[in-house]
Parts: sequence; structure tokens; C-alpha cells
Amino acid sequence: MFSLKSMVSLTEEALRRLSSFEWLAVLFVRLFVGYFFFETGWAKLHNLDAFTARFMQWGIPHPAFNAALSAYTECIGGALTMVGLGMRFVSIPMMINMAVAILTVKMKSVAGLSDFVELDEPLYGLAYFWLMISGAGYVSVDYLIHSWLFASTRHVGCGGDGTLAPYSLARTHAAALSENEISRTRG
Repeated sequence: MFSLKSMVSLTEEALRRLSSFEWLAVLFVRLFVGYFFFETGWAKLHNLDAFTARFMQWGIPHPAFNAALSAYTECIGGALTMVGLGMRFVSIPMMINMAVAILTVKMKSVAGLSDFVELDEPLYGLAYFWLMISGAGYVSVDYLIHSWLFASTRHVGCGGDGTLAPYSLARTHAAALSENEISRTRG
């Protein structure tokens, strides 16, 4: 018979193992959302006149400039999202693009909360918010660059979860540990 303590222990172990696959969730979200925006941005860039006309219909100021800005943001942001380059920075203009779409176009047809939650744009904005917080993950150019830049701190890093710390942080942490050891031996 299982005790409550052993069930909690098994649950904790299962959740720990499951969380080790977070990189896969980040990768799938990046590929899906990135491809969507790359494709829609590419289509808008190749039909910029029609996209500009839609901006004019919606009453968006400087429609030619803003249509091009939105299309380039989606196309370039989507491509960078797929490869995981500059993910935290890329997330900001992508969230702004979604917020502008919601506020200038989509909110006109929203009568209440149930209408709002059925919009796609808030979900894409939330996906980019999550990617901004979590980063691009292990399977990304960001991770390769980070690994290369901080390769010398790999064994010095103070992250118990396998994360690398900048050399100055690791050095500060190591110095603090040394000072604690010194003060303990002095008694």
C-alpha cells in the first residue's frame, strides 16, 4: 500500500522528469508561431498595396508606413522566432504588433469577454510573452551563442539547474563562498 509520503515523492519525481522536456514545448511554440508570422508577413510584403488599403479602411494613420512596418515585423520576427535568435528582444515588437491589431481593429467587433477570448491575437501575444520570459530554449541560436560566449564559465557557473552565469557573476559567487570559508576557519 502506498503511503501519502511515497505518493507525493512519486508525483514530485514525475513532475521533475516532465519539466525536463520544457525545451520541447518552447521549440514547438517557436516553430508554430514563428512560421505563422513569417508566412503571413511574407504574404503581406508581396501584396503590400492591398495591405496598405486595408490599413486605410481601418483608419490607421500613415497607412503605407504602418502596413510596411507591420509586414516586416511579422516576416522578420517570425523568421527570427523559428531559429530562436534574439527571442526576448523579438518578442517585444511582436507583442506590440498584436496589441495594435487588437486595439485598432479587433476591439471594434468585441462586445464582451467571451468575444475577446475568441480572438487569435491575444493568444499570439501571450505566446510571445511566454517566449520573452522563458527564452528561446536549448534548441536555438540564442542558446548556441550563450554557450559559446560563456564557455569559460561552464564549470564555474552558479546555476544549479544547469544554467550558465556570466563570468563576473560566477566569480562573485565563488568569491563569496571563499570569504565564507575563510571566516569559518577563523572562528
